[in-house]
Amino acid sequence: MSADPRLARARLPVTATPPPPPPPPAVQSTPDATTQPVEGVTNATNGDTGPGPNDYKLKFCTVCASNNNRSMEGHLRLSAAGYPVISFGTGSLVRLPGPTINAPNVYNFNVSSYDTMYKELEAKDPRLYRVNGILNMLERNRSLKWGPERWQDWRVGEARVAHANDKGALGTEGGVVDVVITCEERCWDAVVDDLLNRGAPLNKPVHVFNVDIKDSHEEALVGGKAIVDLADNLNRAANAAKEQDGHDAFRAGTGAGRASFDEQVPDILAEWQERWPQFPALWTLSWF
Repeated sequence: MSADPRLARARLPVTATPPPPPPPPAVQSTPDATTQPVEGVTNATNGDTGPGPNDYKLKFCTVCASNNNRSMEGHLRLSAAGYPVISFGTGSLVRLPGPTINAPNVYNFNVSSYDTMYKELEAKDPRLYRVNGILNMLERNRSLKWGPERWQDWRVGEARVAHANDKGALGTEGGVVDVVITCEERCWDAVVDDLLNRGAPLNKPVHVFNVDIKDSHEEALVGGKAIVDLADNLNRAANAAKEQDGHDAFRAGTGAGRASFDEQVPDILAEWQERWPQFPALWTLSWF
């Protein structure tokens, strides 16, 4: 008579149940696009770059030809570092690369929004304008402000109530800045000439720098970091001068009240230039 296999299994030694495997390590969540920091720019509250939470903040303006690439990268970096900032272009029209060098896409300042440009170029040739970086650039720009503004049309000292939602707008509501940074020598010339032609109706000093950046997406990324470095050093000097000369005198912008800061600017620029020799710089003190 054959043996019952079930009885044979019953006589086998009983082994202990193995413990469950350890839980997998916790996976850190990846921040979304709205909270992820900009590469090369740390949060201002960390104290690494940008003004501290209680520091006086200089107000900045970045300028290039079309208010699309270099000035907008500077706008992004400065606003991410915690500075009040606005931006402009000095050209007669906004010109973006087209299918050939002789066929640019042309738009009007203060009329065409970044979103309009994005949708129009995406409809024309999405592959071309994605590969050459134009759509990515416009996508960044439309997250910062409505559209390109022309320097020559800026009414200095007039409240910028229509730009309250721009990134970096807090602190620029009065329509005046302390520092202008252009990204090309011809833009610097245009800004300085325009300020001279305006005749300084506000009698307010403004430092005008040129950081010469080639008009490419790659150079603009590096140039944006250089602009923030210059801003940080200027802002530290401004805070020290404010403590020395008095808050009210410094904010008034009078020559005597800001003399100690103005005198330091050439040395600050010289030290900055040693760190960033690839970006030739110019500087002058002008007036609004």
